[in-house]
Amino acid sequence: MNVPKRRRRSLVVLMVIGIALSAGTGGAIVTRAIDDRRGDNARASGPQDRDVPLLCQDSRPATVDPGSYGMQNDGSFLHPSLTYVNEEEQHPFPRGGEELFPETGGYDPNTYKSDNVSVEAHYPGARFTPDPFHSWQNIVDFDGRRYMFQYDRSEARVYDITDVKNVQVVESLSREDVAGAEGNDESVAGQDWAAHDFWGASTIQWSEKYNGYIMVQSFEMRRQVPFWMGDTPAESKYAATEGVAAARADTQLKGFKVYKLNGPRKRDWQLLATVSTDETQRDPLAPDLTRAQQGSGSLDVPQWSGGRYMFLSTAPSDDWSMQEYPTYLYANGFQVWDMADPAAPALLDTWHHEGTVRGEDEAYRSNPRCGNRTSWMGSRNPLYLPTPIEEGGRYGFAAMGGFGMSIIDLSDPSHLREVSHLDIPMSVSGTEADNVDVSQFESTGMVYLSGYPLAEDCFEPYKDIFQIDATDPAHPRIVGRLPRPTPPAGVAVTDYCQRGGSFGPKRSGYYTSPGDPEKGLLIYDFYNAGAQFFDVSDPKNPKVAGYFAPPTFGPETADWARSNPTHGVYVEHDRKIAWLMTNDGIYALSSPSLLGTPNLGAPTVPFRTSAR
Repeated sequence: MNVPKRRRRSLVVLMVIGIALSAGTGGAIVTRAIDDRRGDNARASGPQDRDVPLLCQDSRPATVDPGSYGMQNDGSFLHPSLTYVNEEEQHPFPRGGEELFPETGGYDPNTYKSDNVSVEAHYPGARFTPDPFHSWQNIVDFDGRRYMFQYDRSEARVYDITDVKNVQVVESLSREDVAGAEGNDESVAGQDWAAHDFWGASTIQWSEKYNGYIMVQSFEMRRQVPFWMGDTPAESKYAATEGVAAARADTQLKGFKVYKLNGPRKRDWQLLATVSTDETQRDPLAPDLTRAQQGSGSLDVPQWSGGRYMFLSTAPSDDWSMQEYPTYLYANGFQVWDMADPAAPALLDTWHHEGTVRGEDEAYRSNPRCGNRTSWMGSRNPLYLPTPIEEGGRYGFAAMGGFGMSIIDLSDPSHLREVSHLDIPMSVSGTEADNVDVSQFESTGMVYLSGYPLAEDCFEPYKDIFQIDATDPAHPRIVGRLPRPTPPAGVAVTDYCQRGGSFGPKRSGYYTSPGDPEKGLLIYDFYNAGAQFFDVSDPKNPKVAGYFAPPTFGPETADWARSNPTHGVYVEHDRKIAWLMTNDGIYALSSPSLLGTPNLGAPTVPFRTSAR
């Protein structure tokens, strides 16, 4: 996950997802600009150091000169060099989407596809889209049928995808419009969810011990939290003492749950453990859910391949707060848990990059992002493992936003040790070090590090996918960048920035996919550039080998949901199918020359092992 993007119509969203924080206040809803107090004034009248980092002078990026970026004479796009967080608005520029596509509000309705990529099926509309901005996916096989889970907390779908050309929705879960629930208010119960319950980012692996699938599900504090001052929404934690306190007082579980899956539907989940990542809990396996827990909880998909060791991204206390991002409170590091018995996980070690925790002032001040009120600092995903420890793996790759990337020695899981650290060029705003594709590491020594965009219309620096030579883990180095995708010749747009919405890499799928990743091939979701297939078989000459960029919206896509045209790719490596998740349903893609010959029917072997 990802920081979900704030929708345009930001006031509407603040009203929807802020209900729990504003309960009992009543009164009219009034918009409020981001607080402009600086330096010592903010220290005196704003939140305390424990809540937000106030070590450096407020140095938010200034307003961008509109003449300093935009389309160039050669048809390329020059990005702004530095922008403030402002992802919920369009940013028109000459020869941009609002001029090229005025009838659709600046969003491109066309499709662009290379000849070597085929669309096997498209399932449009809200029936197939749990959330138009973000979702996670998993695969399970039961009784000869293959099922895909797609979900984003309270909104979820279960599909039977056995026949790729005839996908069926077998379960749809929601919290809206039931039992008084409004929007995403998770503090109340509905017919599908208990209060404070939802479907967190999950890994699902086969357990020999239980002779079945085990699902580990993250429970984390919401990212993009609205902070309220009485009855008024404030857009920044730096201006919202009351809102910060209310967010910290939330009593949801911060940690993870472990289930045995006895079938593909929610009613088939069997709860095995409820675990807190809050280091102040007396017993993490019996957390006190009547009081507020500290820290962030477990972020995104836990890194567990069904063996003994599991890695989480987490902030285990409120002191892990050196976070510039204006609507999030925590800077996250990593935990490793012993999963010998999935019903009784045991914490082995916790690790963080220096500067993450309150009191590590010198390390934080030394980062050029200190005070910019914009950068995401700390991890958003667990360690990336090329090979599980149980199969001989030794290294984990830590992507930590503005803190860069570290390589961690896992040879003693009870004592994580940093082998090396790599700073990356600043790319603000937008998310910086977020995803590490490690699928090629064992064969080439290369890993691929990227962030992803948050703003529409390319109103931020471009998010490169860095090629990192980690052949010597003690001395990783950036040796190149994957090529920037471009539209085909002869169409109205010469750069994807002209299509509307965001443009840039999101992630290259998940390690939880069935089958083994293809050597020399990376498939990234690229927002308005759809799915981009990169040939990295020759690391010195990477190239875009195929692509499929669907329309940036569908007939059922609300205008406020067009900023994330596509938001995920999930590859069935065993059946050679790439699923593309969009704001208008899902696409099933194939490419015999790149992925291999697709199997559009039942898998020959059920998914029972890890993807690595």
